[in-house]
Amino acid sequence: MEKRLNITPIPAFRDNYIWCLSQNKSAWVVDPGDAGPVIAHLKEHALTLESILITHHHPDHTGGIRALSAACQPRVLGPKGSRIQGLTETVAEGDTLALLDVTFLVMEVPGHTLDHLAFFASDHSPPLLFCGDTLFSAGCGRLFEGSAEQMFESLQRIADLPGETLVFPTHEYTLANLAFAQAVAGNLPAIDARLTACRQLREQQQPTLPVTLSAEFSYNPFLMTDNSQIQASVNQYTGLHLSHASETFAAMRRWKDEF
Repeated sequence: MEKRLNITPIPAFRDNYIWCLSQNKSAWVVDPGDAGPVIAHLKEHALTLESILITHHHPDHTGGIRALSAACQPRVLGPKGSRIQGLTETVAEGDTLALLDVTFLVMEVPGHTLDHLAFFASDHSPPLLFCGDTLFSAGCGRLFEGSAEQMFESLQRIADLPGETLVFPTHEYTLANLAFAQAVAGNLPAIDARLTACRQLREQQQPTLPVTLSAEFSYNPFLMTDNSQIQASVNQYTGLHLSHASETFAAMRRWKDEF
């Protein structure tokens, strides 16, 4: 019997998504930066909040913990360290979580922050990845604390997951990321097609997420650092001759910061 969760994006702030996972009348949420939209969603759908998953310590991912804990008394699971107030349990690399009837593996994916986690469910059909601000559609997170090498390695770990994995980032950055992808990779057909499709979705106020991991390999330049066209573009931008994929990644991440 296939395991299936209902997964709904709850919009928050300007471009955040708080992902709600539910089965029957039980729910979990990922990175609730704001409690208000979550509470409204729970009431509208008569759901009971059992647990909260936190990927990292930034306020737009943790700001709703206190109010949700007071209202619902959920388990609150997140990375080790003292930077997140309100956790009831800490988890680390290799831990497993039973979420409804699906098992999630905890992955440590530093780069955006040093404490960043991702949650991967291989026994769901299709597999699921909640990756916070590590991987975005057509992009990746800024390096606020970690190094480019750490982020590169984290993305390589994600890239090794099954191609059919559905990826659930926590920001609606796709259009801006695709504009940068065009600057780096030129008018690749996959980039142009994705841009057209996402513009239509956003015009209808629909999310561009989730997305399959296999699709990302055709238009996300940060997952294509061994592509000769991208390497040539980055070398031209930097005026250097970068021969390693990790060096290309680091230079491209700096370019995106300036874009």
